[in-house]
Amino acid sequence: QVQLVESGGGLVQPGGSLRLSCVVSGRTFSSYRMGWFRQAPGKEREFVAAINYGGTTTYYADSVKGRFTISRDNAKNTVALQMNSLKPEDTAVYYCAGGWVFGAGKGFGPGTSRAYDYWGQGTQVTVSS
Repeated sequence: QVQLVESGGGLVQPGGSLRLSCVVSGRTFSSYRMGWFRQAPGKEREFVAAINYGGTTTYYADSVKGRFTISRDNAKNTVALQMNSLKPEDTAVYYCAGGWVFGAGKGFGPGTSRAYDYWGQGTQVTVSS
């Protein structure tokens, strides 16, 4: 019954910016840790960023740290990923993920897919000149 809907993907030139958004419904949003993952063609899904229940702690993959920022607005049940200084290697399908406080993944760290119970449909981000 939990649904995650992503938006904001598109085509940008290297060095450009893009902001992804994810709207969550079905349960109390504040009870979820939220994360962003991405998957390029032929590659494994990889962790990008995560934010804890209250928005007080964030986590980033080394490849995006300093360029991407994850944030959440619990009043609007949304999580966002601001992506700056985009590189061609950032090209991938980006997935929003939620981990319920009582879910099976509660014992896993935020950087692994196993920490999350629900996933969005993905949104394509293409960085190309």
